[in-house]
Amino acid sequence: MTPLTIHLPDGIARELEQCAAGEGVTVDQLMSSAASEKVSALLTMELLRRRAAQANREDFLRFLDASPGEAPMDGD
Repeated sequence: MTPLTIHLPDGIARELEQCAAGEGVTVDQLMSSAASEKVSALLTMELLRRRAAQANREDFLRFLDASPGEAPMDGD
């Protein structure tokens, strides 16, 4: 593990400590989990942007035209 020093406003630090205690984890564990979630979200957005850049509108419209014109099933 790599140690990392961060500076947080006092209020955020207090809230962080309270949240960690409420979850039954250490502040380090909570911060690691939060950072992992954020990195995952950023990487997912980057992947979606790269895939969207390869999209072809004509192919998409052709796909929609070939789809049945029925109402969605319950739950869709």
